[in-house]
Amino acid sequence: MKTKYIKRYFYYIILAIGAFIMLIPFLWVFSNSLKTAENVLRIPPQYIPNPLTLENFKIVLKELSFMRYMANSFFVVIMNLIGTVFSSALIGFGFAMFDFKGKKLLFTLMLATLMMPSQVTMIPTYFIWSKAGFLDTYAPLIIPGFLGQATGIFLFHQNYKSMPNVLYESALIDGCNPLGILFRIYFPLSKPTVMTLVILTFIGAWNNTMGPLLYLQTREKYTLTMGLLTLNSSPIAGANMGVRMAGAVITMAPVILVFLFAQKYFVQGNISSGVKG
Repeated sequence: MKTKYIKRYFYYIILAIGAFIMLIPFLWVFSNSLKTAENVLRIPPQYIPNPLTLENFKIVLKELSFMRYMANSFFVVIMNLIGTVFSSALIGFGFAMFDFKGKKLLFTLMLATLMMPSQVTMIPTYFIWSKAGFLDTYAPLIIPGFLGQATGIFLFHQNYKSMPNVLYESALIDGCNPLGILFRIYFPLSKPTVMTLVILTFIGAWNNTMGPLLYLQTREKYTLTMGLLTLNSSPIAGANMGVRMAGAVITMAPVILVFLFAQKYFVQGNISSGVKG
């Protein structure tokens, strides 16, 4: 029995050390964001800010339009969340519940898109949006989310396939149509899958840099990741590493908070997607 507990504590210690090593870069960025411009470049380095200052965050939020960029990012992310979750649930339900000609081929082709690097489709996709007249708008960043997302479709498909068929059959007997069955019964029972897709979509849309870089030209429409790129060329932040670190903290904070809030659902969703009843 003692050997069992010793092994368990040994694993905990190894995991704690690994977690601390992974946190070092984040702690270093956060520490530098609270330092004065002189102390950021101090040698030997100052690990704990002294004096501690919030001036870098004030500069980023007030003078560098980061509040505007943050609002743009939240708009793009929220629209992506709505479109991706709705369309993925709908398509995943269709693949799971209905049989039709070419179903297996379509599902295989859909999964195959996961193995295709985004760089392969970048140029043709750009020309499509350009010909459609949607450059310098949020349309190229939002509309694809409403057309289904392969990872989300797969997660919902696996989740719905694991549910007992009696749920669907009973609802049909009671006179409920397929859309009603999806949004009244199946979707509410898929909370872990929904939260998993919310986390993945939030991180992907929030950290998306290539999309805004390709399609957005007006500075007022920039997202937060684009705003972070502009810090290097800013006369205010270019020579002040602390301001750039503050911008990085503001950019990554929402992702960390969302993941910490929904991590238990993320684990449950990944487990349920691999189980078939």
